[in-house]
Amino acid sequence: MTTHHTPDRMLTTAQTRIAITSPVRGGPGASADITDALDFWSFAGGAANVIMQLGWPEVAYGVIESKVESGSLVRHPWKRARTTFQYLTVAILGTEEERAAYREAVNGAHRQVRSDENSPVKYNAFSRDLQLWVAACLFVGFEDTHQLLHGRMTSEQADAFYRSSSTLGTTLQVTDEMWPATRAEFDDYWNHACQRVQIDDTVRDYLRDLVDLRMIAWPMRLVFGNLLSFLTTGFLPPLFREQLGLEWTATDRRRFEHLFVFVSFVNRFLPRFVRHGANYVLLRDLRRRMRRGKKLI
Repeated sequence: MTTHHTPDRMLTTAQTRIAITSPVRGGPGASADITDALDFWSFAGGAANVIMQLGWPEVAYGVIESKVESGSLVRHPWKRARTTFQYLTVAILGTEEERAAYREAVNGAHRQVRSDENSPVKYNAFSRDLQLWVAACLFVGFEDTHQLLHGRMTSEQADAFYRSSSTLGTTLQVTDEMWPATRAEFDDYWNHACQRVQIDDTVRDYLRDLVDLRMIAWPMRLVFGNLLSFLTTGFLPPLFREQLGLEWTATDRRRFEHLFVFVSFVNRFLPRFVRHGANYVLLRDLRRRMRRGKKLI
């Protein structure tokens, strides 16, 4: 059985979060809501977020050993991407009815994700603790990309952004009471939860294939591979990079920061319907599937 290693000292935010050096966004009245974070650039860190989620062995082996072949990240990467992004869209923009329908669809897949006597760790996809960890990773990903694109948030803006994010978890089994009540309590939860991150050789090999985009066709890897691998490594906090053995130099960090200075500048001139368009397409697809009684995932 795999055991969790708990560091002798509490992890710090410098270890568990990426550094955001963008200027503070202008004006105390500037809004900060997670609905503003559904920008197509927010998905640039998607692979890194999956890696973070799989930092907990129970989540990792639940994915690696999953008997739900149709949802396999390795065998069906585009379908898995569609269902994941659709979940995020419905969690943030959907109605209560739509969230309930998607919850039931995900529950149907999760019922098959349980450890057996051969699994190196015990896991159950219905575990609320595991779902809280996954939801916390999703929140961190949204907050990081949003600040890279729009500037660092003040404490008041960060609190407002956080308050609007609880449906990332409560769309599944996480209860309102489980979601940390304040942004400060979330930071405390996150640093404690990251102490349970442990990536063994089996999981490391699986995740390195994800970093190297082994699951997509080679022509796309040839065109986009270097950029996406760079973005994935850049979006990973130091703790995760270290456990994966990924190099990240001061030069890499500057290139990453300069890239988002450029992207955030260009982003200002793109209309909202362009930046957020993919999410509304996914929401329409969900509603069409519900009307026609088709599978949601």
